[in-house]
Amino acid sequence: MTARKIESEKGSTENIIVQSRRTQLTLSSDAVHITKHGVEFRSLTPLTLWTEMTITLEAGRKGSGKIDCNGVVVGCSGNKHMGYFVSMLFTSLSKQSQARLNTFVSA
Repeated sequence: MTARKIESEKGSTENIIVQSRRTQLTLSSDAVHITKHGVEFRSLTPLTLWTEMTITLEAGRKGSGKIDCNGVVVGCSGNKHMGYFVSMLFTSLSKQSQARLNTFVSA
């Protein structure tokens, strides 16, 4: 599974696309919560626990660059009527990626 942020013409981040072989989600950047250990978001479809994911985060402002993160889905709760709250835990972050991720979290 992969995710990436799409930059608008003004350079700000508008959407995040999360996709796998079977699923593709387009999320507002406001609907995603990034922490130093993972990411949380709402989904209309459930994701199976322990699904491995790859996410590429790109900042809308120059100089921040992008971060490639590997992780695993550790939580998915909800129902088809209200939607699902998905939690993903990052795994195997390099020191450089962790430092860049900290700039996303503090921004």
